[in-house]
Amino acid sequence: EKIIPFPFRPKIYKGKAIVGICLIRLKNIKPKGLPNFIGVNSENGAHRIAVEWDENGLTKSGVYIPRRDTSLKINAIVGGRIFPGKHFYAKFNVAERDGNYQINFKSSDKTEIFIDANETKIFNNKSIFETLSNASDFFENGDLGYSPNKDKFDGLRLKAYHWEVRPLEVSNVKSSFFENEEIFPKGSVKFDNALLMTNIEHEWKSEKDK
Repeated sequence: EKIIPFPFRPKIYKGKAIVGICLIRLKNIKPKGLPNFIGVNSENGAHRIAVEWDENGLTKSGVYIPRRDTSLKINAIVGGRIFPGKHFYAKFNVAERDGNYQINFKSSDKTEIFIDANETKIFNNKSIFETLSNASDFFENGDLGYSPNKDKFDGLRLKAYHWEVRPLEVSNVKSSFFENEEIFPKGSVKFDNALLMTNIEHEWKSEKDK
């Protein structure tokens, strides 16, 4: 419970808990039905842990998001009113060229990440998921996320109109959050794979808090 609070528990895949970082560029974010020109753009990072919980006698699954970072200062200030959960303001540096992606950010509390990756047609053959399809299905089923916000957990569901992922070959990756040995014991987190999604039309829908 130091990492995952009640009522959540880790969702186990082949004996392992699955954690990750979702780096997402949001464009024209606005209430549905309003014109694009009032929308806002931002770079964002979400540290995610695949989880399950019991609800009305059924086992539900999704992700617990212990930490969110954003380049949108207003979202960090109002925390939880535009997007669920507390957000840390972070400075993002993003470079995209010829299929190469270099992304890093450093947040207001010095948390940082870095990734250098290239598009590829070959999925990591050392991945616990074994195939791109298995990895895609696992993450598509994690479309409901809960973020801590004071004494509750804000729920948000991603509704993607078209789901398509492509593999990335990663040459360098760093996450100070997942490398924090006070939270994650040394050697307990191992990099597995990276996936890319581009130009995905979608909606975000609020779900009942927990």
